[in-house]
Amino acid sequence: MAESPCVKVCKIENGACVGCGRTLEEIAQWSKMSNAERQRVLDRLAAASAVSAAAKPVSLDI
Repeated sequence: MAESPCVKVCKIENGACVGCGRTLEEIAQWSKMSNAERQRVLDRLAAASAVSAAAKPVSLDI
């Protein structure tokens, strides 16, 4: 079973938790979701994290 991505930093900004990235609806429905539904949420979070990491500016200290 897919485990919750909660990292106990529960603060909602722009409709999503700043800790785990889930929407309020995803948080509320997590315990009722099937494993496949949970995995889709986890996959979306991983993809969003990869995009966010790629968008961060790179500091070149030369």
